Amino acid sequence: MESPVDKIVGQIKELIHGGDLKLGQKLPSERSLAEQLDVGRSYVRDAIKKLEFFGVLRTSPQSGTYVVGVGVNALQGLIGDVLSFEGHEFNSLVETRLLIECETAALAATRRTATDLDELKYAFDEHEKITKTGKAGIEADLLFHVKIAEASKNSVLQSLLMIITPDIIKRYNELKICGVDDLQTTLEEHSQIIDCIINKDALGANSAMATHLAGVSKFSTQLLNNE
Repeated sequence: MESPVDKIVGQIKELIHGGDLKLGQKLPSERSLAEQLDVGRSYVRDAIKKLEFFGVLRTSPQSGTYVVGVGVNALQGLIGDVLSFEGHEFNSLVETRLLIECETAALAATRRTATDLDELKYAFDEHEKITKTGKAGIEADLLFHVKIAEASKNSVLQSLLMIITPDIIKRYNELKICGVDDLQTTLEEHSQIIDCIINKDALGANSAMATHLAGVSKFSTQLLNNE
């Protein structure tokens, strides 16, 4: 079941994608948003923090919270709803994700800071906790990839990743039954990617990411062949 915070996140994203909240625009106050969305202020506060973590919003203590993320609105309109794509379209998006993620991993290996490594390790640990319960942990998985994109220091690649990846991961997990062994393999592959980034091994990070995403590519190819 979707949590209240996730529902609010979705509602705020709809306001952004629908043009009611534009790039650079200041968000209404927490009280106004709570009244507009008919929810408690604490839920709004948590949703804003989550969207800040994803790079969609940015808060300044002096001036308030603003919509950020260059190109997100325009590209969202071009790509549309990934979940409705079939065959060639979905396969093309998966190929695009592979290109983006391999490049961001390589860039992260050369540009990462100590703070980036701390956040990557934290994201990995959170995903590991969920994996140990036998759950796929879609959101935790995504956050790990987002942190790699942030470490790449390329805001355009990060924005592209945030548009196409969440629904691809969601669809992959909805249509493919993942067993405990699959979840453990994902965790091990994440660990290999981190090791390469820690060691500033750009080629290794690129290769490790390609290996990690091989299953997603195989799935999209099967979907294409079944048309």
